[in-house]
Amino acid sequence: MTSLSINALNNTLKNNPIIHYRNPKSGHCHKVELFMSLLGISYQNHNLDMVNGAHKSADFITKNPFGQVPVIVDGEHTVSDSNAIIVYLADTYGSDYPWMGTTAIEKANVQRWLSVAAGELAKGPAALRLEYVFGANIDVPTALATTKTLLPVMEDTLLGPKLNIESGPKSRIESSTKAYLATNRLTLADIAMYSYIAHAPEGGVSLQPYPAIQAWINRIESLDNFIPMANSATADYRL
Repeated sequence: MTSLSINALNNTLKNNPIIHYRNPKSGHCHKVELFMSLLGISYQNHNLDMVNGAHKSADFITKNPFGQVPVIVDGEHTVSDSNAIIVYLADTYGSDYPWMGTTAIEKANVQRWLSVAAGELAKGPAALRLEYVFGANIDVPTALATTKTLLPVMEDTLLGPKLNIESGPKSRIESSTKAYLATNRLTLADIAMYSYIAHAPEGGVSLQPYPAIQAWINRIESLDNFIPMANSATADYRL
């Protein structure tokens, strides 16, 4: 996974970088940038002045009619939506590695977490951070309730199934810790979930009760070519 794929190498050698339209404090944008870095793709960030509405300009609307970041321009291809972008990048530049899984159940598990990233993650931890960092008007009780459901599910997933361990005359129940969310390997599921989970404290969400999630975050941050997202101030915990 640390070696460049043929397509990524060609992208780099041609000095033909992908243009990445972004907000540097957006977890959706960081997801895309992190994945491009892990793949070894040549890219250039183009920061949009979203305060002054650059994402709603006529020029940008031609790239994404919804007026949202991230958007990438890769030669003749323009792709919007963070999950769509990482799927495109995986297929175009990372086809030598099973980013979407190999078996039917692995692919289903990866797709499930991509849906969670667009659903519970966006409506929970990401929304709470959006309120604190950007002053957005959100439904706080719903976002808190969604987060209270999501984080234990992630924790239990990473702890893995309960195993009955035989030990002499007694047996005990232990968890078989999983390294990653969808399979025993890094996949797009982890890329899709990482940024907003790692930065959940910026929305007033403590990760201290979730040691498996913390270990998973550390595991991703130890990857070759990992790049961090710009930090915002940690908010007072409300969850």
